[in-house]
Amino acid sequence: MKAFWKITSTIPITLSVLFLFIKNQDNVFAAPPRLHLCRPEQRDALVKLKNELEVFISPFGYNCYVNGTIVTPHPKTVSWEINNDCCTWEGITCNPESGEVIKLDLSCSYLRGQLHSNISLHSLTALDLSSNDFNGQIMSSLGNLSLLTSLDLSDNQLSGQVPSWIGNLSHLTQLDLSSNNFSCQIPSTIGKLSHLTFLVLSSNQFVGQIPSSFGNLNHILSFVLDSNILTGNFPIALLNMTTLSYISLHGNHFTGTLPPNVTSLSKLTFLDAAYNAFTGAIPSSLLTLPSLQFIRLQENQLNGTLDFGNMSLPSFLRELSLGNNKLIGPIPSSISKLTNLQYLDLSKLNSQGPVNFTTFSHLKSLYYLHLSNLNTTTTVDLSYIMSCFKSLYLLDLSGNHVSVTKKSSAAYDLVMQPIQSLLLSGCGITEFPDLLKTKQLLTDLDVSKNKLKGKVPSWLWTLPYLRHVDLSNNNLINFERSPRSGPSLMMAALLVSNNNFTGNIPSFICDLPSLRTLDLSNNNFDGVIPSCMANLRRTLSDLNLGKNRLHGGLPEYIFKYLRSFDVGHNQLTGKLPRALIHSTYLEVLNVGNNVINDTFPFWLSSLPNLKVLVLCSNLFHGPILLQAPFPKLQIIDVSHNHFNGALPSDYFVKWSAMSSLATNEDKLSRKYMGDVYYYDSLVLMNKGVVMELVRILKIYTALDFSSNKLEGKIPRSIGLLKELLVLNLSNNAFTGYIPSSMGNLRALESLDVSQNQLSGEIPQELGSLSYLAYMNFSHNQLEGLVPGGTQFRRQNCSSFEDNKGLFGPSLDEDCRDIHTPASHKQYETTESDEEVLNWIAAVIGAVPGVLLGLTIGYILVSYRPEWFVNPCVRKKHKHRRRSNATH
Repeated sequence: MKAFWKITSTIPITLSVLFLFIKNQDNVFAAPPRLHLCRPEQRDALVKLKNELEVFISPFGYNCYVNGTIVTPHPKTVSWEINNDCCTWEGITCNPESGEVIKLDLSCSYLRGQLHSNISLHSLTALDLSSNDFNGQIMSSLGNLSLLTSLDLSDNQLSGQVPSWIGNLSHLTQLDLSSNNFSCQIPSTIGKLSHLTFLVLSSNQFVGQIPSSFGNLNHILSFVLDSNILTGNFPIALLNMTTLSYISLHGNHFTGTLPPNVTSLSKLTFLDAAYNAFTGAIPSSLLTLPSLQFIRLQENQLNGTLDFGNMSLPSFLRELSLGNNKLIGPIPSSISKLTNLQYLDLSKLNSQGPVNFTTFSHLKSLYYLHLSNLNTTTTVDLSYIMSCFKSLYLLDLSGNHVSVTKKSSAAYDLVMQPIQSLLLSGCGITEFPDLLKTKQLLTDLDVSKNKLKGKVPSWLWTLPYLRHVDLSNNNLINFERSPRSGPSLMMAALLVSNNNFTGNIPSFICDLPSLRTLDLSNNNFDGVIPSCMANLRRTLSDLNLGKNRLHGGLPEYIFKYLRSFDVGHNQLTGKLPRALIHSTYLEVLNVGNNVINDTFPFWLSSLPNLKVLVLCSNLFHGPILLQAPFPKLQIIDVSHNHFNGALPSDYFVKWSAMSSLATNEDKLSRKYMGDVYYYDSLVLMNKGVVMELVRILKIYTALDFSSNKLEGKIPRSIGLLKELLVLNLSNNAFTGYIPSSMGNLRALESLDVSQNQLSGEIPQELGSLSYLAYMNFSHNQLEGLVPGGTQFRRQNCSSFEDNKGLFGPSLDEDCRDIHTPASHKQYETTESDEEVLNWIAAVIGAVPGVLLGLTIGYILVSYRPEWFVNPCVRKKHKHRRRSNATH
């Protein structure tokens, strides 16, 4: 029994020991446990930061570039939960030993808002908030992150000055503030960042010159100042940075010549001084730098001839961009030695004669070739050019005379040639190049501004990857399409404006599931807007059907992502569809010159992005009342309608876009073939002339209420619209004075208040408006002194005619009959008559005086007194008589 007890009693003990041993063995072979989770105070700081920010998903989408790789954005903060270890949250990297957050990466996270939180992550070494929509100023708490080695705030909407405390981040090796709205001068304290190797300040609004302290950064590898407003000459201080390998001064206002001793930068691999105002010749020694791989000097004012210098050594140059300068002369034959060249841009080179295109045949590595507008007498054989380059991705021959031969050519055999973009705008082409049938990888085709006629061939739609097609400004009449051939499912942009298309809008357009831009304007399409276009309501961004013969009503279905909608100059009837209120991305709405009968669409003020509203020349009626302001409206044209009533004095108080126009470009700007492809255009009355304006969303502001039945006083709040360029209130029934607050419209170029019932004087404050080139005050009841500004002196007489009484030195002599006030004329006539009568009376009264004077004079002469004889005395008294006569 004892033995049994011993055995049975030791079993649990043995099992327990064995269990503990196995458990310990598991711990031995397992990874060591985390000693520290994310610290609570750091977790709370991150949660506070998350709660301050808004997650927005853009319908247009965009891609981010991270270390040269395209990254699709997604909201990283969605994964952040309070109860979890913050070291496991996306975008957070912690020190595995201490648990402190050392890296915070919220790039490409669809985040929006202002940064107010005090980021108390004192162990942070890397902070990346790039490619979001942050606004406001840089939060000062970043200055306390003394261990930061990398700071990336690029591609946001941040504004204000770059703070001087940036120089206190002494461990920084990488700093990227590009693509924001930073202004003022670059702080000199950046020169204190002694470990900096990568600096990018591109695409901002910096002013002034590069601080001299930049000369201290002689260790820097990359230096980028793209797209700012920096002025002055080439920053010579850069030449002291002998280890510099990367320079970008892209998109500033630099002037002067490129220094010939730029070759002192023996380690330079990348030079970008494009989009400036550099003049003079290109240093011939530049291309001899053995390390240089990229040269970008396009869009300057460089002149002289091309000289590639002594190119005896092999060249490693991969990109040479010299387009859009003032270079003249032949293309050097030595260009054939640049055998590693992949990108060549010689656009707008004034060759002044024939060009030997066989020179380019030696550049077998070319991927991109820009030879547009060479001003040459040589005809370019498209088949030959394409046969020379088996790896070509882009070919731009726009503005040259191009022949499209049908002879047998190697180009026809290059079925797998990877060409993707072919730009042949303005080449005198009369038919579609058949060789394109084999280019199955073609994505972009521009044959605009040619002499194409007949029908668009059906084989064009069989190219499976075709995305952007520009057929505008030709003589095309129809689409050729067989039942077996359909348009590319990839089609994103179709532009066929300014042709001779007739009939109904073709229904195959409704079968383009990826279509974002459709421009059918300036044709002869008739019928109604097809109902099948409802299929595009989730993809269309830009729709232009203007200047056709369309009739019927506007579609009632919702274009959810529509940005620009132009149906002007048609015969459309009915009312504005209330479905437009759901197009929250709408920026441009043009329904002008139709037969739409409706009241003022005050409900459109709820559209947060509306910038252009054109309702002119319709049958709109009633008051122009607002229930809410238009926050971003830059252009409004409601002229030639039947609007009536008065405008309240505070009518323009909250029209903020015209008060302070933003200058940064839209981050989601549509791209086409390497450039912004769709510019909104508009026909407006400006300076008394009807003109078409393009790129209106970037530079233009206008308010046209003319030719209605508006009455009452002009609101004084109109003086708040300080960015306004065009103001037209003519042909209404406005009364009262012209408000002196108009003197605040410092940007105003055109002012028309003619054909109203305005009274009083023209405000003297308008005389200080230096940009005011056109004005019209005619056909009112104005009176008084016309302002004396230079611009007023240059106006025609018709600008002041038919008023109650305007006068002043600003009116030319030729305008005296028109401008002299009636009361003033009457006064002058009466005064003249009185002068005549007084003269007659004086003559009549003077006759007896003359006879009496002759008698007295005879007596005096007879006695010859001393004062009469002495010439000195006579002169003295003669002078006295003249003085008396004067008095």
